[in-house]
Amino acid sequence: MAHPLAGQKAPQELLLDVAALERAYVERKPDLSKPAERVAFGTSGHRGSALLGAFNEAHLLAVTQAICEYRANAGVRGPLFLGKDTHAVSRAAERTALEVLAANGVEVRLQADDGYTPTPAVSLAILQHNGQGAAERADGILITPSHNPPEDGGIKYNPPHGGPADTDATGWIEQRANALLEDDCRGVKRIAYERASSAPTTRSIDFVEIYLQELPSVVDLAAVREAGVRVGVDPLGGASVGYYARIAERFGLNLTVVNPNVDPQFAFVPLDHDGRIRMDCSSAYAMAGLAKLKDDFAVAFGNDTDADRHGIVVPGSGVMNPNHYLAVATDYLFRARSGWPKNAALGKTSVSSALLDRVARELGRPLYEVPVGFKWFVPGLSDGSLGFGGEESAGASFLRFDGRPWTTDKDGLLLGLLAAEITAKTGKDPGRYYSELTARLGRPFTTRVDAPASPEEKAKLKQLSPDAVRATELAGEPIRARLTHAPGNGASLGGLQVKTDNGWFAARPSGTENIYKIYAESFLGDEHLQALLTEAKSIVQHALAG
Repeated sequence: MAHPLAGQKAPQELLLDVAALERAYVERKPDLSKPAERVAFGTSGHRGSALLGAFNEAHLLAVTQAICEYRANAGVRGPLFLGKDTHAVSRAAERTALEVLAANGVEVRLQADDGYTPTPAVSLAILQHNGQGAAERADGILITPSHNPPEDGGIKYNPPHGGPADTDATGWIEQRANALLEDDCRGVKRIAYERASSAPTTRSIDFVEIYLQELPSVVDLAAVREAGVRVGVDPLGGASVGYYARIAERFGLNLTVVNPNVDPQFAFVPLDHDGRIRMDCSSAYAMAGLAKLKDDFAVAFGNDTDADRHGIVVPGSGVMNPNHYLAVATDYLFRARSGWPKNAALGKTSVSSALLDRVARELGRPLYEVPVGFKWFVPGLSDGSLGFGGEESAGASFLRFDGRPWTTDKDGLLLGLLAAEITAKTGKDPGRYYSELTARLGRPFTTRVDAPASPEEKAKLKQLSPDAVRATELAGEPIRARLTHAPGNGASLGGLQVKTDNGWFAARPSGTENIYKIYAESFLGDEHLQALLTEAKSIVQHALAG
């Protein structure tokens, strides 16, 4: 049940007290006896709120020092590209990071004029530097908690491959950062911000210009211009806010930024399903403002705060389901990109729609299925063995026209501009394209529910063997696969997936609550989906009891 205010602007009493947050960032010290106040790198870095002692100056000092030591041990001595998003605490966190980086003698490149930098712009800058035969490799840091609420902050590290750091890197950084915190950060090198910002190792660059110069190599903006496609964009107050006006001017696009404002309270973002402000561009609630304008544009889109995700809005139906757009994007791209390697695969995460499997099969392309996390796509996007990598949470990237890598991290700007290209080149917006695609390949019905699980049951679910599933049928169809490891790379799914010809479910334990999540999909209709869901719960309970 959605919150009664979901999709509406937040009342004053729900808005963030920015001054209190900024004070807490500096003044509050984490209580390391509480796991929630220690450094913990998830799939997208360390995140938390300064108000809760989870993202404070001490965390930034420790994490940045740990990154300095990690990159030194790895022999990374080139520039570090430092970017930040528009969250209220991001500017202060960037200053702290720069103080540590400069004290460690790291060459830092950051956006001129104190500007904001999307995640894909940092990934592109890293790859561009390292692809030019530079003597020393570059890497990057992003100050962002992605689409999290306004009170949160975050920091993540992208090594020289340009994509999200793997668990070996994040595990080392996390362990070292917590050791520094336990020693009251005495092992952290730091100089005053005035010295750090004027140090010879610190230099301002224009990430926007780098991005714009390379953009024609990956998306056909000339076609968008010539077709006169009316494009609407809502950056949701995020880091892409300074990019779209320059893109429109440079490439002559009929593009309107419907909301160019930046506000640390994000008061203009409608409340999400749970009554909180969350800059989730795949949420129909958070995107309600742009959805109201759906018939004013041929296609429209938004981004989350660090612009690594996309949300597509089409006339008539409004905000597209992320899986629906991924199917459209892959079907279009593998037909339109003749310069891609003939054996380049379609990459998807295990809980993305099986419609992508059907797209790959129809196109005769290999399918590369991996666990949740964009990091699994980095090797394939780097060497061209993957034409496209996309995950169910509206994050994706793909190769340039000639098959070279674009970014090895998610690029929300690119997927939005691709929607304009699709509209221009096919004469159909992505919503119409999806209707025709599903008429041919079948329409998926999907859901996700939570079920209670004890800590012991959650631990057992993560370690299940496929043999624990004794059932031979699921919702009236023979079971074709029982999986606890991804077919693409053999990595653990951290749970269980069961597949039939026309449906599947996946069960994964929550990392923060005593529940497990069940994802389910059917191509036979909603009644079959409900039957599948009921039997999925029974299969999981029997497996856990066995």
